[in-house]
Order: sequence, then C-alpha cells, then structure tokens
Amino acid sequence: MTSNACITRFAPSPTGYLHAGHAYSALFSQQAAQVVGGKFLLRIEDIDHTRCRAKYETAIYQDLAWLGLQWETPVRRQSEHLTEYQLALDKLRQQQWIYPCFCTRKDILTKIEQSNTAHPHSSELLYPGICRKLSADEQETRIGNGEEFALRLDLKKARASLNGKKLTWHDRIHGPQTARPELLGDAILARKDIHCSYHLAVVLDDSLQQISLVIRGQDLFESTHLHRLLQALLNLPVPEYAHHPLIKDAAGTRLAKRKKSPALKDLRTSGLNAKGFLKSLPSFKFDG
Repeated sequence: MTSNACITRFAPSPTGYLHAGHAYSALFSQQAAQVVGGKFLLRIEDIDHTRCRAKYETAIYQDLAWLGLQWETPVRRQSEHLTEYQLALDKLRQQQWIYPCFCTRKDILTKIEQSNTAHPHSSELLYPGICRKLSADEQETRIGNGEEFALRLDLKKARASLNGKKLTWHDRIHGPQTARPELLGDAILARKDIHCSYHLAVVLDDSLQQISLVIRGQDLFESTHLHRLLQALLNLPVPEYAHHPLIKDAAGTRLAKRKKSPALKDLRTSGLNAKGFLKSLPSFKFDG
C-alpha cells in the first residue's frame, strides 16, 4: 500500500450516543490517514432501522466536529445502499453459500445447552446448524407460510470452495494473521426485517469506498476472521487492519452504549474543552 492510497474510515451506528471509545477510534483513524496525506471518511451504519434514530446521527456529526475532526463528503449512509447488499446476497445464494434459518433465540440456546457447542476459543455461541440440512422444499414451504427467518452463511460449503487455500491479513498492531472463520460459525448475513447484517455490509462498504486501512476496537478482532472469508467469497480486496485496545472506565470495564457510558454529547454540552478531553485519551502506536 502506498501512502497516497491510504484511506481510513470511522463508521458509527446511530443507535446511541458516542462515548470516549468512539472518539479514540475516530481520532486514531483520522491521524493514520493524515500522517501520510491520505483520506479520512465518515460512514453512517444505519441498516438496523429498528434501533437507529435521527437524533443519534445528528449527535455524531456534532460530536466529531467538537473533536475537531474533518472528513470527506458525501457521507455514505448504509440505508441508501440496500440494493448493493442484496446483489451480494444473491451471489452467495447462487453459490449455495447461505441458507434460511427459522430458529428463535430460544431454539438456539436450548440446542447449545444440549450439545455444548460453544466454541472454546471464541466469545460467540456458535449456531448448532439446526436448519442447515432442511430440504429446498421445506425451506420454500416455511418461507411461503410467512415464518420469520434469517440468512446464515454455510461455513462448511463456503470454506470448501476455497480448496484448502489459507486466508490471511495483516494487522498493524497484532501482526500477520491467518483467518479462522470457524470462530463465528454459520453467522447471520441478513434477516427478513433487516436486509443485511453488519458483517456483510461492512465488508462491501470497505471495498466500495476503497478503504485501505480499517482501524477499529479489539472487540471486533474475531469478526475480522469472518470478514476475510466474505472478502474471498465475493472477490473483494483485502485492506490492512489495526485493532486497537479498548477504552475502559475506572472499574476496568470497557465503555459501551448499552452500559450507558458517559456520552460525548454530555461532555460537549457541559462546556468541557475538547483539547483537554483529547489529552486524557491514551496515545497509540502501530507499525505503519
């Protein structure tokens, strides 16, 4: 990757207010691009219409401006590109790399408890394959009857298509990596009500926006194993990655929207000086 080709991005979801962890990732991304004269993009990941809110999106722009960040325009909003995601799903379906799953969360948890299929090296509970072997006729009948379903990756078939080829990527913090998509198993790539999952959308967006360096938190490291497989299946380029340490509170717990961590909006509206806040964040280094 040449310095002129360096394009980074910050891609928040407007499902809550940003916190210091988001600020850290956004600053990391912008500075990585600036140091080599590259580009920093902002992307709004708003495909989950059940949770995304306009007020959170507005606050994203205000928070980032308060931090002093500048980004390329226009800003890509995922909700405006659902057709592109559908085309990718169609390609996966044609290759028989995805299948409909009609299981409820209760069905899955019950089966996992019975078979103990949690992966020993993953934080994820692996889907136990309940619907993987349904016949095409049964799939069509259940869909025709209006049953709720998700589309899952058939990991075994997808990996078989690689003919034993190992998939790798480079992480600027953690070094060379070999993909282990089995960490996430038969992951969900779409739902009936939400037409594309984070995993599929982010892989397509990074390719379409020509992102060359993906900077995000360590909590998404396992997801990259799956993303690398999707890149191979869809013939997409492979960016570099940098999975940075997570910002934690005084108790040592990582910040998260669902835990109602202190929001940048509240810090901003309290009159806090942004420069002082930025100095409180840890410094970062990587091999790039």
